[in-house]
Amino acid sequence: MPNREERTMQRLNPILLPIVTMFYWFSVYTYVPIFPPYLNQMGLSLSVVGLVLGSYGLTQMIVRIPIGIAADRTGRRKPYVIAGLLVGTLSSAGFALFPAPALALLWRSLAGVAAGAWVAYTVMFARFFSSDEAPRAMSLLSYYASLGQMIAMLLGGILAGQFGIHFVFVIAACGGVIGLFIALWLQETPKRATEKPPSLLRMAADPRTLRASLLAALAQAVTFTTLFGFTPIKAAHLHATHAQLGELTVLSTLPNALAGYLSSRPFMQRFGPRKLVTFGFLLSAVATLAIPYSTSMIWLFITQAFNGLGQGICMPQLMGLSIRHVREDLRATAMGFFQAVYSIGMFGGPVLVGLISRTSGLRGGFVAISLISLLGALASFITLRIYETKPYPRTSS
Repeated sequence: MPNREERTMQRLNPILLPIVTMFYWFSVYTYVPIFPPYLNQMGLSLSVVGLVLGSYGLTQMIVRIPIGIAADRTGRRKPYVIAGLLVGTLSSAGFALFPAPALALLWRSLAGVAAGAWVAYTVMFARFFSSDEAPRAMSLLSYYASLGQMIAMLLGGILAGQFGIHFVFVIAACGGVIGLFIALWLQETPKRATEKPPSLLRMAADPRTLRASLLAALAQAVTFTTLFGFTPIKAAHLHATHAQLGELTVLSTLPNALAGYLSSRPFMQRFGPRKLVTFGFLLSAVATLAIPYSTSMIWLFITQAFNGLGQGICMPQLMGLSIRHVREDLRATAMGFFQAVYSIGMFGGPVLVGLISRTSGLRGGFVAISLISLLGALASFITLRIYETKPYPRTSS
């Protein structure tokens, strides 16, 4: 039985965790606006830039399922929340202290390991809501994550213009340290799984989890080749300043955050996940196709605003659907699988565009990703029909 002080801290968890979430993403996103052009200016080719950018998704893909299984077996999420902040801080500090081109892959890979802890954040936050409210919980948490990313990237662009990119890496590491301190105050009552977590094969065989995971992989391929990938390089070709690069990512992240917040209840109740996800993919497809044809920063700002809106509609819905039918004590495993699968898109998207850009230029890469987003819209329209007819029962796998 928790004492009075512990009960008070548990009531503060729904307030503290969103704050920790914002600093968590701050530690790995502050330098994102100027990172792709920075890599390009270091002398790395577009294909190598794509590899470095994709490594962020590759390491997430590797660590997320083990983190989910371990979190369910121990019944604890807080240690992984703290570990994510610690590794994210180490990654940014590495860029600041050892900025050699040869180490860029290592430091960005570590950022991916840090982001792998997102499994623990999502499941810990979902405990504050009922099972049927899982999509709403994920929309709210996505709102806080986007808010942290938006503040980080806006500040990063401004600071890079004033003090240089190395100072931005220092600020990112400082944000991680602040998040670590606040995370220590989180309270958690361990809740072990009452049965052995389902195997990877069983998880992959569940059409509900697999469907949401594959659609999310397509969505993340779009996000990490545009918003957090090659769009800043396109902006650099248009002679964008560091401040404009920060503004570019903010203009994509702000609609993303607003979409996540609004779709947590009013739009979810009115339209349902099938229509929302389909519309989000279509919006991103059009916006992505327009990127290579943008002739000024104003047009590029517009494309990224609509792209961010589309992604902000898609991802929270898919995240919620991936655990909607899963018992609370097994949700970290399910979320680990979901996030590991969508990390394929985070890795594959940038690598694909990097390779295509070697022969067809950036325009060819953006067109390819636009087609992937159209594929996501079609797949969503067909496969998410079930959520308009009957709810899935809650099961253990």
